[in-house]
Amino acid sequence: MGAMADRSEIREFLTTRRARITPDQAGLPVYGGSRRVTGLRREEVALLAGVSVEYYNKLERGNLAGVSESVLDALARALQLTEAERDHLYDLARTASTRGGAASRRHRPSARRVRPGLQLVLDAITETPADLRNGRRDVLASNRLCRALYSEMYAGPARPVNVARFTFLSPRARDFFRDWDQAASDIVASLRTEAGRNPYDKGLSDLVGELSTRSEEFRTRWAAHNVRQHTSGTKRLHHPIAGDLDLGFEAMQLPADAGLTLVVYTAQPGTPTATALQFLASWAGAQPTQEPLAAQTTDSG
Repeated sequence: MGAMADRSEIREFLTTRRARITPDQAGLPVYGGSRRVTGLRREEVALLAGVSVEYYNKLERGNLAGVSESVLDALARALQLTEAERDHLYDLARTASTRGGAASRRHRPSARRVRPGLQLVLDAITETPADLRNGRRDVLASNRLCRALYSEMYAGPARPVNVARFTFLSPRARDFFRDWDQAASDIVASLRTEAGRNPYDKGLSDLVGELSTRSEEFRTRWAAHNVRQHTSGTKRLHHPIAGDLDLGFEAMQLPADAGLTLVVYTAQPGTPTATALQFLASWAGAQPTQEPLAAQTTDSG
C-alpha cells in the first residue's frame, strides 16, 4: 500500500468530513433550489474557514504541504472536527510536509518487544485483567487473568494475537463482542488514527491490506475515514466460561516505551461482572501456566 497518508488519504478525509455537515448545522442560510449534496459545498467550507475557494480546492485535492497551523485550525472549526479528527488532520499535514525528505523515508515500525520488567508489572496485577498493545493492536504481553478473559482470541496458534484480525476474521468474535458493530467500528477508527500518526509502518500497512482483502465489513469501515482516541470506555463481552461481562477499561501510553499502550480492565464492586471476574480468576488459576506472551512475539513489519 505504500505510505497511507498520501494525497488520496487527505482528499477522502476532507470530503467525508464535509459530506456529514449540513448547512443548517454549520449555521449557513439555505436558499431555494435543489442541492446536489446533503453536506457542505467546497465554497461553503472555504467561507467558514476564511480561505479562498481556489485555496480550499487545492487543500481538498490533497495538498496540505506547508499549510499553517492557523489554516488547519480554521479547517477543523469549519468541519466541526472532534479532537481525534483534528489531531488526525495535523498528522496528515505533517506527513505531507515531510514527504520526499529524509523524515518521510524513515520507517518506524510498531513496537514488537516488551521489556521483562513490564511483564513483571503485568504479572503483579492479579485481580484485574491487563495487557500491553502496540499501535496496530498486537497484544504483546498480558497477565494470566487477561489471557483468560481473551481466551477466544488466543484459541488460534498465531502470535502475537491481533485484536483487529480477531474482530474481523474469527467466527468467535461476533459472540464474544456483545456490541460487535461498535467494537468493529472502534478498532478500525483506532487503526486509522495510527495510520495517520505512523503512515510508514509496513506491518500496519500489511494488516490493513490483509483485512481489506478478506473482510468487506472492514473495507467498508476503513473507507469511512473515521478516527477515534480509544482511551477509556466500556467493553461488553460474552465469555464462554464467565458469561456476560461489562468491564470498564483505561488505556495508558507508556512514555518510556514508545508505541506501547497499557490497557487495564475493571469491574464495579458488587456487580454481577465483579462476581463473574472473580470466578474467571479462579478458573484461570486452575489452568496450566502459559508462557508469557512477551516471549512469543513475531513481527512482519
